[in-house]
Amino acid sequence: MASPNALLKVQDLSASVEDAQILHNVNLEIDRGQCAVLMGPNGAGKSTLGHVIMGDGAYTVDGGSITFDGEDVTELSADKRSLAGIFLSYQAPVEIPGIPLYSFLRTICQKRPELKMSARAFRQRVRELAKELDMDPSYLTRELNVGFSGGEKKKVEMLQLLLLEPKLAILDETDSGLDVDALGIVSRGIETYRRECGGALLIITHNTRILERVAVDKVAVMVDGSIVEHGGPSLIETIDEQGFEAYETGGEA
Repeated sequence: MASPNALLKVQDLSASVEDAQILHNVNLEIDRGQCAVLMGPNGAGKSTLGHVIMGDGAYTVDGGSITFDGEDVTELSADKRSLAGIFLSYQAPVEIPGIPLYSFLRTICQKRPELKMSARAFRQRVRELAKELDMDPSYLTRELNVGFSGGEKKKVEMLQLLLLEPKLAILDETDSGLDVDALGIVSRGIETYRRECGGALLIITHNTRILERVAVDKVAVMVDGSIVEHGGPSLIETIDEQGFEAYETGGEA
């Protein structure tokens, strides 16, 4: 039965890329303010689901629907979904030469009427968030992600998350390649987002490192493009101990 508080509802979703079907009748529901985790082995289709929810044009929806905040967004473009309040943190953020980070942040916030503010107020807000994320203010004048380490790129994405205050943040393998210090900063950014913005989270990961620092409400396990298990936070501990083998072989975890 659908929750009356559902923010995101994915129903019987199937999707493909270049005629290869990746997702098979996926069902997933996330309530407002809830932290959901999507786990599974590499190549399970987890990142594909995140991109399809975001509206990435590289993927084709073959069936099913995506409802966000009460609206069917299955046919909406990625920019319209972003304006509606969906945010995707990429596993491998791209470098954009020639675009200073500060200018990029200012531009994306100007696209959201509710986030418009004076240049002075915006500058102060960005510097406050950069300090909270232990980000050197000089990074703001550098080209977007150019020459940044993996941890620095993830800090930039956390900065975007806190600036944009989306209703739903999809974090795709945010802990990938991070050292302990960077992981702590990203976790702090997630906690700040939940506390100050009250938004929902979909954390996509294949390991449990970052989940040790986040309060999780529900867990789904994906294997071969299908969600094969739903459960509570205790499912994380089971996976940490037993891995995904039982799900991959069709057995009981």
